[in-house]
Amino acid sequence: MLDMAPSKQAATWLSSLSCAVEAGDVEAATNLFVEDCYWRDLLTVTWNIKTMEGRAAIHDMLEATLATTKPTAWQLSGEASADEGIVEAWFTFETSSAWGQGIVRLQDGRCRTLFTAMSDLKGFEERSGPARPLGVRHKADPDRETWAEARARETRDLGAIEQPYCLVIGGGQGGIMLGARLRQLGVPAIIIEKNAQAGDSWRNRYRSLVLHDPVWYDHLPYIPFPENWPVFTPKDKMGDWLEMYTRVMELNYWTSTKCLSASYDEAEKVWTVEVDRAGERITLKPKHIVFATGAYGPPRQIDLPGAEAFQGEILHSSQYSSGEKFRGRRVAVIGAASSGHDVAVDLWESGAEVTMVQRSPTTVVKSDTLMEVGFEIFSEDALARGITTEKADMIVASTPFALLPQSQRALYEVIKARDAAFYDRLRGAGFAIDFGHDETGLLMKAYRTGSGYYIDVGASDLIIDGEIGVRSGVEIKSLTPTGILFDDGTELVADVIISCTGYQSMNETVAAIVSREVADKVGPCWGIGSGTRGDPGPWQGELRNMWKPTAQEALWFHGGNLALSRFYSKYVALQIKARMEGVATPVYGAPG
Repeated sequence: MLDMAPSKQAATWLSSLSCAVEAGDVEAATNLFVEDCYWRDLLTVTWNIKTMEGRAAIHDMLEATLATTKPTAWQLSGEASADEGIVEAWFTFETSSAWGQGIVRLQDGRCRTLFTAMSDLKGFEERSGPARPLGVRHKADPDRETWAEARARETRDLGAIEQPYCLVIGGGQGGIMLGARLRQLGVPAIIIEKNAQAGDSWRNRYRSLVLHDPVWYDHLPYIPFPENWPVFTPKDKMGDWLEMYTRVMELNYWTSTKCLSASYDEAEKVWTVEVDRAGERITLKPKHIVFATGAYGPPRQIDLPGAEAFQGEILHSSQYSSGEKFRGRRVAVIGAASSGHDVAVDLWESGAEVTMVQRSPTTVVKSDTLMEVGFEIFSEDALARGITTEKADMIVASTPFALLPQSQRALYEVIKARDAAFYDRLRGAGFAIDFGHDETGLLMKAYRTGSGYYIDVGASDLIIDGEIGVRSGVEIKSLTPTGILFDDGTELVADVIISCTGYQSMNETVAAIVSREVADKVGPCWGIGSGTRGDPGPWQGELRNMWKPTAQEALWFHGGNLALSRFYSKYVALQIKARMEGVATPVYGAPG
C-alpha cells in the first residue's frame, strides 16, 4: 500500500473504513488507526463536539454510535497529497440523518488523525444556490403578501403572537452570526441586545480599537467582506458592517433589550424568559436559549486594598471609551495583555502620562511576523492557491487540540529567532516576556485562558522608547490616596487607575440570569483542561462547554473571536435545528 499514489492510498483506506463500519465490525475499523491516533468529530457520529484520543476511545465511540448513525458512502473529494510521509485527503460521507465531510491523514497506511464534520441535515438543508427562495409568486393575486409585508408581519408577531424556538442572548458578532445561521435553517429566533444599535458593542469601545486579526480570518457567514476591505478592520467600520448584516440577513434583532431572568421547566421542556425591551417587560417562551455574550462573562474586578482611600478615578477597561478626558493626567493601566496595551496606546495618543503595571509575563508577537508565519492559510496568497476561508476553517478544525502544542512550539521557535532583537529591546525596557509555560505561544494561551498575550500593533515601540512606562516584577500592596504602593516600598503616583484585568467565565452570566445552581451545574466555559494556571484539569480535548450540549438541557454557549464564531455558529445552529425537527440526537460523551 505504501507504494501507491497518495489518492490511491487514501481511497483504499476509506474503502476499508467504509466496509468495516457498514458491517458493524468495530475491531476492524479500529485496526485501521495507528496507536497514537485521534478522531475529532463535529456532530456526525457523536452529536457532540468531541475528540476521541487513541484506539480504545475510538473503539468505544464506534461501539456506542454505529447502530444509530450508520455512516456510509465514504468518497474522496479531490486529489490526496503527501508531505513528509503523511498522506492527506479530503472526503465526503453520509450518516442516517446528515451529510458530512472530513479530512484524513495517514501515516504508514494507517490513520493518524481523522476529522469529520456535519455539512447539512438530510431533508433540512439550507435554501441556497439552486434551492434558493424564488422571492415572488408569478401570478396575479388580490390577496398577495409582498416580501416586505411578510417580513413586517414576522417582525410584529414573533415574540408576541408566536414564540421563538430559540432565544439568543447577546447581539454582538457571535449572536449575529448564529442568528444568520438559524434563519437560513428556518429556525424562528430572536436575538436580544442591550445596546441601542447592532454593532454598538464595537462602536462603544475605545476610539483607536482595530481588529488585530486580518480580514481573511474575520469574514462573516454568507456575506464576506468586499475586496477593498482593509486588512485590519477599525471598530466603527466593524460596527457598521454588523448593523448592515442584521438588516440584509433579516434577523429578528431586538435592540435596547436586557434579559432579566430565565428559568427552565424540565417537564414542559420550555424556558420562561423575562426581558426588558426599551422599558416594556415581555415574557418569552423559547425551547432553547443560547448565551452569546462574547467568549467571556462579566468584567473581572481585582481586589485593590485601600481603594476607598484613593482620591482619583478607578475604572475597568469595559468602561473605557476614550483617553481624551485623561489628557495631561497620570494614568496607571493594570494589566499587560491586549486590552492593557490598546488602552495604554489610546491614552498616550490622547496626551496622558501612562504607566503599565504588569502583574505577570506577556506573550508578545509582532503583527507583521504573525501575518507572515501564523496566518499563512488566511491570506491573499492562500486564496491564490485555492484555499478559501471556508477551506482554511476546515484545515484548522481538523487538528486535534492535543497536537497543537507541538506545532505551536515549533512556530514560536521560528518567531523568537526571527525577532530576537525586538524581544531583547522589550526586555531591556523592563517588560517581562514569556511564551507560555511550555513555550507554545499565543494560540495556546488563547485556547487555555483567553489571556496573557498581545499582537503588537505599535505599543511595544512606545514601551521600548520609554513613552509608556512599565512596572513589572513587583506586587501591588495597596492603593494610597495618590497612587499605587508596591511590595518593594515604591509608589506609582496616579490620578487614574484603569484595570485591564479581563472577564469572568460566561457561566457567571448564567448565574446572574438563570441561577447559581445552574451555573455551577454547567461549569466554566473556555479552556481545554491543560492544567496550566487559569485552565485547570481534567483534560477536555475540546473547549469547555462551547458550541455543544451542556449539563443544562436546552442551554448553549456560543462565542469566540470572529473566526471561531463564524465556523462554530454553523454547528450550534445544526444542533438546534435537529431538535426542532425531531431528528434523533443521541449525544455521545459527557457534557462540558
